[in-house]
Amino acid sequence: MGERLTQSDIEKIEREIEERKLELRPKLIEAVKVARAQGDLSENFEYHAAKKDKNRNESRIRYLERMLKNAIVVSDKSGNDEVGINNTITVYYEEDDEEETFRLVTSIRGNSMQGKISIESPLGKAVAGHKEGERVMVKVNENYSYPIVIRKIENTVDDSEDAIRGY
Repeated sequence: MGERLTQSDIEKIEREIEERKLELRPKLIEAVKVARAQGDLSENFEYHAAKKDKNRNESRIRYLERMLKNAIVVSDKSGNDEVGINNTITVYYEEDDEEETFRLVTSIRGNSMQGKISIESPLGKAVAGHKEGERVMVKVNENYSYPIVIRKIENTVDDSEDAIRGY
């Protein structure tokens, strides 16, 4: 089963692949050639570093192409007042008497430090498809779950500067 991606995610991945193939690849190949021309390859740090950078780029291209090949395209549109991808949600944690606001995103954009929670995470799965005012249980594992209340749902404009996880 592949990654769940929105059309916007797919377009960003395609742009990254194109940039890596058309802009970065030629520069890295040239850097390997220049370093190779410096002589003894066994002790040539520049050559080994250039090869490593080139291989890392090729690996990233293969990874992104495989991700696109196996992708499951999902809509970032949700029903009226219903939690979906790219919504900003405010939830109330009953046990802690605290509120938290986060944005629900696809797994490749998830970054809890930036307030972006994956639709595949326990919290994302729990709130998806629910409405404001609903109380839902977040199932962490077989032995532990906790209640939250969805306080607010806001539509978020897709941020084209969101990074796709990776290097």
